[in-house]
Amino acid sequence: MSFQWTPHRFSGGALALDVANSVILRADPERCIDRFAVEAQLAAFPQAAARHCAERELAAVLDLPEPAARQRLVDLREAIDAYFRCRTLGTDDRPLLAGLLSAAAICLAGARSETALEAATARSAIRLVSDPASERMKICGNCGWLFLDRSKNRSRTWCDMAVCGNRAKASRHYQRRKQEASS
Repeated sequence: MSFQWTPHRFSGGALALDVANSVILRADPERCIDRFAVEAQLAAFPQAAARHCAERELAAVLDLPEPAARQRLVDLREAIDAYFRCRTLGTDDRPLLAGLLSAAAICLAGARSETALEAATARSAIRLVSDPASERMKICGNCGWLFLDRSKNRSRTWCDMAVCGNRAKASRHYQRRKQEASS
């Protein structure tokens, strides 16, 4: 199956969230896909982020992580997801914050340049921890991705209306039709 980094894949609203969302169907171990585990997909991420990421100033000229830095990037990605998912659900996130800050510090200290993907992701995550906009973070009801709800009335339910919103609406329509047919 062919894969491309489309604008939908950058619907998190911050580079840190887009990196965290590089794991598809995270909650379903049997169907889970890690897009960074495929070399070609990881290699294409920086260029796609420069085009589609909401934090263009961070993503403008990202460098692909060196092989030694890839595990640090994955560790940071997992710390970002764990912390912000816990925070969004309203549970005690303090232990996870320490892990996130530690992973970010390791990435910043080990990055070969400021434009390295792991360094830019770490800066995005640190910014997001203290950003009041992070209070508007939600988990997509369809795919489970983290995203910032920047709508005026804070009513956004899906990471991307064109993809997840349409899928959810189509599913409800199908279920209604199925129920009407069986009645």
